[in-house]
Amino acid sequence: MRLTIVYEDAGDGDGWVVARIPQVRGAISQGATREEARANVIDALREVLEVRFGAPPELSEPADSDSLELTIAA
Repeated sequence: MRLTIVYEDAGDGDGWVVARIPQVRGAISQGATREEARANVIDALREVLEVRFGAPPELSEPADSDSLELTIAA
């Protein structure tokens, strides 16, 4: 799955940046800098996914497993 972070000027004259992930409704945030907006929208994405799918379950050490990490780069 490939997601895109879109950055926009907040339009408030203070230089704030709005970041959103258009593929995921509700994944939107802002920050004083592009980097802060990026970190905040990734946190928002985590929250949206947790609300939609629930918190990840605690797992014991299974005998046969692979770890999967979703990386979102802008």
